[in-house]
Amino acid sequence: MAEKLLMRALAGETLPVPPAWMMRQAGRYLPEYRATREKAGDFLSLCYTPDLAAEVTLQPIRRFGFDAAILFADILLVPQALGADLWFVTGEGPRLEPVDDHRKVALLKRGEDVHETLSPIYETVRILSRELPSDVALIGFAGAPWTVATYMIAGRGTPDQGPAHAFKDGDSAAFEMLMARITEATIEYLSAQVEAGAEVVKLFDSWAGSLKGDDFQRYAVDPAKRIIAELKARHPELPVIAFPREAGEGYVGFAKATGADCVALDNSVTPEWGAEHVQVDGCVQGNLAPTHMVTGGQALVDEVRHIRDAFSGGPHVFNLGHGITPDADPENVALMLETLRAG
Repeated sequence: MAEKLLMRALAGETLPVPPAWMMRQAGRYLPEYRATREKAGDFLSLCYTPDLAAEVTLQPIRRFGFDAAILFADILLVPQALGADLWFVTGEGPRLEPVDDHRKVALLKRGEDVHETLSPIYETVRILSRELPSDVALIGFAGAPWTVATYMIAGRGTPDQGPAHAFKDGDSAAFEMLMARITEATIEYLSAQVEAGAEVVKLFDSWAGSLKGDDFQRYAVDPAKRIIAELKARHPELPVIAFPREAGEGYVGFAKATGADCVALDNSVTPEWGAEHVQVDGCVQGNLAPTHMVTGGQALVDEVRHIRDAFSGGPHVFNLGHGITPDADPENVALMLETLRAG
């Protein structure tokens, strides 16, 4: 493990070439992924079939030689394991039966009861821990409680997380209960991933940026702090990456406030700002705009060099500022890595 570049960066080491991986690196932009998903029949079947989920996790490692693989799953498997109805609409994304009142929240399972539903995910992790190349780190992940709650309350993704904000402000007791259930389940889920072989975990708070003022502290910082503290109590050597997307000034001090070993930055902040305000506290991850994976060319080359150089004074994990999109060109991914590693 000591030789894995990702683990070295997360431990605080400044490396000549940062380790690299991409959010959603196993995905629809790859023809081999599309073929495997077709074989699975639908998205949820792909998530819950360990051999196929492991296969799509391994595909970008074989093709590109990333320094880390991230488990193929979905953040909404936790709501399903808690008892919420989940399905996917082709071309539109996930749908949940809304959990939008006190009665529905009270009917959810406890965190320790999620393992039966999620056991295929743990088997995927076990397969990957056996089959990944010895120099490639394995990342487990979960959605952060606020982000998961936004989907559970609205029953789908929303542009402004309005239903979740309305529920939070209108029935704070039920909302706090929901956040507590998700937090408990997330701890159990991530801990089980580590027991199965994940070496790093990442907490995705994709909608953290919609939390303002005290709400950011209460619903982004505090749950992350609790999850990370409990994980590190159970697994003392475990590195944790936190991603409070579009947090802006909230990125400042986030690592110290939560105990995260690395803070992932989206591309709404510049690398220079991130180096000055976030990297001073430890490892940062990011933050190439995903659009470069579509457009490629000299602009991609220049921006990869720009980000690498801006973060060269401290520990850095090269990544995108958000997930790679289905219209990305795999050739641009190869160009990104070639440029990064060329020095």
